[in-house]
Amino acid sequence: MKTYFVNKDSIVREIWGKADTVLFIFAGAAAEFALNKAVDWLYFTGKLPADPLGRLFSTVNYAKVIVFAEEEAAVQAIQQMNHIHGKVEKKRGFKIPDWAYRDVLFMLIDYSIRAYEKLERKLTSEEKKEAFEVFNRVGKLMKIPGLPNSFEGWEEQRALQLQENFAYSNYTEDLFIQYKKHLGLFRYQLVLEAQTLLAPATIKKLLNFRKHSVLKLVIPIYKLSQMVKADAFFKELILPNTYKTEIKALDRYPN
Repeated sequence: MKTYFVNKDSIVREIWGKADTVLFIFAGAAAEFALNKAVDWLYFTGKLPADPLGRLFSTVNYAKVIVFAEEEAAVQAIQQMNHIHGKVEKKRGFKIPDWAYRDVLFMLIDYSIRAYEKLERKLTSEEKKEAFEVFNRVGKLMKIPGLPNSFEGWEEQRALQLQENFAYSNYTEDLFIQYKKHLGLFRYQLVLEAQTLLAPATIKKLLNFRKHSVLKLVIPIYKLSQMVKADAFFKELILPNTYKTEIKALDRYPN
């Protein structure tokens, strides 16, 4: 019998098995990447400013592969991430800060919960703990120090992290210019609305976002379109042609 990194009946598989939810996670990550005080590491290779969407899709896709992979393949993917980071560190001459690794891991936990709750329903306490445990296990396999031992501990660390590790910088300004350039004005505005809907209060304040997003009114209409199988039309309208293959792949729910 095959052993999977994440149980087949896990809420984490349900969250990461739908393109809509994953794209919301992607949008939230785009905002936090831009504000993180360690974003200079992502600029070091030149890949982020040259192709910010592709770089973010790469991060999200790694997470999705791990969520649906067999145990051995997931561990190999995590080891590959460590290898890639090690090469960048060697080239630059010093280590990526431990807190920066935790930031990305915590971001995946937080936006997995936030995106699903905005699009589907409120998660139970046990389901939130399950999301935490899956990604915390990834962090332990990556040998990230200082990880919390419980969901409650993660909530405390996440709150502190949001206060200490984010700031608006020249990198932030440049990244949002690149997002706009690669998405086009219409899609860029949609991403901003998704970020406004999802972002924690600290992130909203740093980016000068409104308190509420118009997507709060649009989501019920979109969900209705799913019921009548019209959502494919809307996805074709709002998603960049360059990434349609990657986006369609996100909507597969592997066995």
